[in-house]
Amino acid sequence: MRFNKLDLNLLVALDALLAERSVTKAANLLNLSPSAVSSALGRLREYFDDELLLQIGRKMEITPRAAGLQDIVRDVLLRIDCTIAVQPAFEPKASDRVFRIFASDYAQMVFAPFLLSLATAAGFAGQFEFLPQVKDPQRELERGEADLLVIPSSFMSQEHPHDVIYEEEFVCLVASGSEMATGELTYDRYVNAKHVVMHPPGYQADTFEGWFLKRYGLTRKIAVRTFGFGMLPALVSGTNCIATVHSRLAQRMVKTWPVEIRPTPVAIERMKQCIQWHKYRVGDPGIEWLRQISASASTQMGALALPTRPVGKPARLRRAAP
Repeated sequence: MRFNKLDLNLLVALDALLAERSVTKAANLLNLSPSAVSSALGRLREYFDDELLLQIGRKMEITPRAAGLQDIVRDVLLRIDCTIAVQPAFEPKASDRVFRIFASDYAQMVFAPFLLSLATAAGFAGQFEFLPQVKDPQRELERGEADLLVIPSSFMSQEHPHDVIYEEEFVCLVASGSEMATGELTYDRYVNAKHVVMHPPGYQADTFEGWFLKRYGLTRKIAVRTFGFGMLPALVSGTNCIATVHSRLAQRMVKTWPVEIRPTPVAIERMKQCIQWHKYRVGDPGIEWLRQISASASTQMGALALPTRPVGKPARLRRAAP
């Protein structure tokens, strides 16, 4: 098929070439021979009157013209996939679909088990693939690399629909028998303590630190940074450090690590956890099914959740002077 003298099949090759930046890797991705992909690249260069990919040392780099085309081509192919190639109905027991879900390790530990249990009960014959946390999950959604984001509302894109699936509180974890586990965890003790924090891969700043500095006018003393929420209890264990974590995660971790829960001595707003999908996938029966079992998973999770506030007197709150 041609459009303005361009063979539209070449867009698939162009998308693969710009993503892989290698003729050989693009050929493997497309299940074609390297010579066929090389020929397609030649035709693309002729049509766009641009080299598109240049050999620089041992690597191939895309030209400015190609960089400008990359997201546009991906968007066109995604729109076709979501509107023309989508199946008219979704039958979990007969599906071979792979649902690619962006979710932090926290979401995988707290929410995903309920989701997978319901999918199993429905006889889902396909697969789930959980993708690692990245700096810009919205881009993964835009490019069709993820079918669903499980993400706090503050990180969502405003361009795509979403559902709020549950809310989460925050608590502090301290090592059992440590100095921080003795007595009340006051605001002053919290601020002066050393902290173990999760630092999202690729981020220049810790998002919680930015919020804390803006609200309280102070910077916490960070002793340890790690890339996942699940490691926080282990890294707090045996120290006098504090970790500020999601309540549901803390409730699970106190069962396996020598740590204790304390109320946060600072007022932290509840986190709204959402699922988000691409606007082109509105009406996709598979995504609609995934939304339904996500809502049911949230209901089950809420019904089984332990009390979010540990027993004890909450510390006094203090805010920075205006």
